[in-house]
Amino acid sequence: MNGKKILGIAASALIVMFTGCTTSDGFAFLGSVASAVGDDSTAAAFNSISKATEEITPENEYYIGRSVAANLLTNYKTYSSPRLEAYLNKICQVLVMNSDNPDSYNGYHVKILDSSEVNAFSTSGGHILITTGLIECAKSEDGLAAVVAHEIGHIHLKHSLKSIKTSRFTSALKATASAVMATELDGMVGDVMGSMFKSGYSQTQEYDADEMGLKLMAAAGYNPNAMLDILAQMQILESLPSSKGGMFKTHPSAKKRIANVRLALKSIEMPEDTTSYRTARYSLSSKG
Repeated sequence: MNGKKILGIAASALIVMFTGCTTSDGFAFLGSVASAVGDDSTAAAFNSISKATEEITPENEYYIGRSVAANLLTNYKTYSSPRLEAYLNKICQVLVMNSDNPDSYNGYHVKILDSSEVNAFSTSGGHILITTGLIECAKSEDGLAAVVAHEIGHIHLKHSLKSIKTSRFTSALKATASAVMATELDGMVGDVMGSMFKSGYSQTQEYDADEMGLKLMAAAGYNPNAMLDILAQMQILESLPSSKGGMFKTHPSAKKRIANVRLALKSIEMPEDTTSYRTARYSLSSKG
């Protein structure tokens, strides 16, 4: 690369740095400058970063999430219980309707996985999958609401999309560092999401989803303390030698989550206690 090329790209980088334009448009600008000074490989790499930082539309969120959910369903059998599934979906709708983000491209959907593994998954666009093992940890409708609210929290906080963007951005930076011609990045999404579900979200993201879940529960009239109840049940289970997979592998310990939830509860305005009104409904619907 000659001096003219270096000065041109360096000047562009400074413009982006000092104007805060570390966006798709900013990197596209760097790509155009690199192209103008004749460095086609660097231009392609900057254009790759520009693509990686593009906003993902609600429609894309939905189809990415649907694809990931479909992949998950190749590893789990679904549990056939129309009544229980309808019950969970009603709980989900109540939580979402009372949230700050009630709309999604194609609504929210809960599906049950026939597995004794204590686990749940949420994918962008409103897809939630919960194992029968985790459902059994809940001893009330409020407990079920805690499970669903946590997963809605991940969706509202866009945790899966942040993982995609981070991975796409990192790959684009590697292309820049090695001056390799960029390739299409969209095809990476499936692999990124697959690896995310193997390693799980970060501990901070799990704590944030718990805290968001508490707010969703309180806004919908559920007792947020029910999250402590289900975490206490999980704490018992995770001490067993057989409990090594599922949430016990990818989540912070139940003990740590309980401590964080207790702290978060101090700032939650508790709704009127209406738990008793839901007892009969839970007894009827939770039996599948």
